[in-house]
Amino acid sequence: MNGNREKGMGDMVEVRLFATFREGRGKVCYLDAAKLVKASDVLEVLRIPQEEVAIYLINGRHSSMEDRVLDGDVLAVFPPVGGG
Repeated sequence: MNGNREKGMGDMVEVRLFATFREGRGKVCYLDAAKLVKASDVLEVLRIPQEEVAIYLINGRHSSMEDRVLDGDVLAVFPPVGGG
């Protein structure tokens, strides 16, 4: 599911996780693009409930869960973050 990208792994999508989403997953995950169709599939593989996502970017652009995910895409997933 996650780990370092290695030669021979095939078509991949890079997923960058932030804040609490890193717990137990690390900062960056690489997923097989052939097993993904839309953005919500990434969350399902990583076991992140959609309602816990505040910001979802595909290649630096705000995206919806229905947007298509393609080989080489870089996704960034942010939970709501509080501060003060």
